[in-house]
Amino acid sequence: MASEQRNVDFITDQMSRAGDIRSRKMFGEYAIYCDDKVVALVCDDTLFLKITEQGRLLLKEERLGPAYPGAKDSFIISEDDWEDGAYLSELARVTADALPMPKKK
Repeated sequence: MASEQRNVDFITDQMSRAGDIRSRKMFGEYAIYCDDKVVALVCDDTLFLKITEQGRLLLKEERLGPAYPGAKDSFIISEDDWEDGAYLSELARVTADALPMPKKK
């Protein structure tokens, strides 16, 4: 089941204090970028944040799962936590800071 654009828009708006936040539709689902780094996926209207140790330190609750079959596990961020823009922004920022820059194509 594809994610709804309004949910992705809400999440990216809530993360907006983290930096340059944008989303990109991919196969009916979405990648969320912070400063040109993929920090999260939204699949089946569930927010999956890339795993970093810095992100783990901020989590209110650690839940893991794959965004799609065959994917590596990610942190699953509950819908209740989507309401806290400061929290989502901080998660996105520390995750982006911990990830390497993408390789040039």
